[in-house]
Amino acid sequence: MLFVSGLMLFDLQRDAWHKAELTSRNLLQVIEHDIARNVEIIDLTLRAIQDNLRAPGLTKIDPAMRQLVLFSRAATARDLGVMFVLDENGDIVEEASVFPPRTGNYVDRDYFQAHKVNPNLGLYVGRPVISRLTGERMINFSRRIDKPDGSFGGLVLGSLKLSYFGRLFDQIGLGREGAINLYLRDGTRVTRHPYLEEDVGVNIAGSKTFEGFARLGRGAFVETSVRDGVRRFYTFTRVGELPLILNVALAVDEIEAEWRTKALVIGAVLLILCGMTILLSMMFGRELRQRTQAQLELARLSQTDALTGLANRRRFEAAYKLACSEATQSGEPLSLLVVDADYFKRFNDRYGHSVGDEVLKGLARCLMASVHRPSDLVCRIGGEEFVLLLPDTDAAGAVKVAEEVHAQVAALTVGSSGIGAGKVTVSIGSATGITDAGDLYQRADRALYEAKAGGRNQTRTAPSRGIHPADRPTFRIVGT
Repeated sequence: MLFVSGLMLFDLQRDAWHKAELTSRNLLQVIEHDIARNVEIIDLTLRAIQDNLRAPGLTKIDPAMRQLVLFSRAATARDLGVMFVLDENGDIVEEASVFPPRTGNYVDRDYFQAHKVNPNLGLYVGRPVISRLTGERMINFSRRIDKPDGSFGGLVLGSLKLSYFGRLFDQIGLGREGAINLYLRDGTRVTRHPYLEEDVGVNIAGSKTFEGFARLGRGAFVETSVRDGVRRFYTFTRVGELPLILNVALAVDEIEAEWRTKALVIGAVLLILCGMTILLSMMFGRELRQRTQAQLELARLSQTDALTGLANRRRFEAAYKLACSEATQSGEPLSLLVVDADYFKRFNDRYGHSVGDEVLKGLARCLMASVHRPSDLVCRIGGEEFVLLLPDTDAAGAVKVAEEVHAQVAALTVGSSGIGAGKVTVSIGSATGITDAGDLYQRADRALYEAKAGGRNQTRTAPSRGIHPADRPTFRIVGT
């Protein structure tokens, strides 16, 4: 779920950026074409005025008629500013919209000085200024006028009001932190949207953003604005062949706002699903552990005598088979003691079955106390009959364990019924084998019957195969 959701969120984020880039490029293209078209109209008008100035006899005709001739092909629109002709001294000599022309000198303007010193400028785009004639913010476009001898004879100038850019940009929704900027190639900001008067004319040359604009000319990148510190996605281009750079800037936070909302919703759902998955997994794991424990307990109970807690016949049969196999392979002796309580029926008849159960429990404790190795196994195989399986134990060792059993049983008491020490006794049959370990139980069982027939409260040891019965060692241990 995490992997798939991560891929989905990554794809959604990529789509958000792709959409932002596509939108920015489309807006940039529309704005760039509109600006280039209007500047081209102004430039065509300036060229027409240049051509009209070279018309024969222009200076000899009536001033009013001369104005009509000069500006006959001048464009008119509400966003076009002033249009006039300056002489070599910077004075207005002709003006498109007013006759007679207003008085003004512009020798101090950057465009005048630029044309004066360089005859090959062509169309010059000046810095944004406040018009001395109208008081409005404008950007000026000018072309040089040469005298017949090639010397500087003034210039023809047309301007575009910055209000044009405002109306153009206001139609575009870029979000609360979005922006559109128009720069001169030297880093001077011509205008900005949203418009602020103090932003006009500011030079940002040397900033990371403008260095990217100037170096690449066209493209897109993400950078932090030097103006307000907002991280934005800038898409930019040069405006035709003009020394103008246009960019559309979208705030990164706003580009990813919708994606972040979706990511938050998806993340919350994913968190809930993961939480439920973890919870269900934990519950399932706990159920599995409980079931495993129950199965282990059932397995243990299936091999455990419920009354005494000793291994039962099933456990004994499995352990006996394995021990016989290991003894055959290793050649080490295996011994078996079969233990039976003497006259147990009398305890049940006299004291009742509950006391008989206590006697059996006491016998189990005595048998467990008689063995000391982890490999030794004490089992109750039925009624009052027990067995002790003793791996790696020879006949002498088995006899020692049997002696310990007699000693432990001799001290057994059942206080609740007044059964004192020495009242409970056991008979034991012992058998030891190596390669013939498979019939140990039968031989030990026969030895047990011999012990009982011989008077009980004693141990009889079954002979190994090949030993004459007369030489069979017999042990009698009488309790105190």
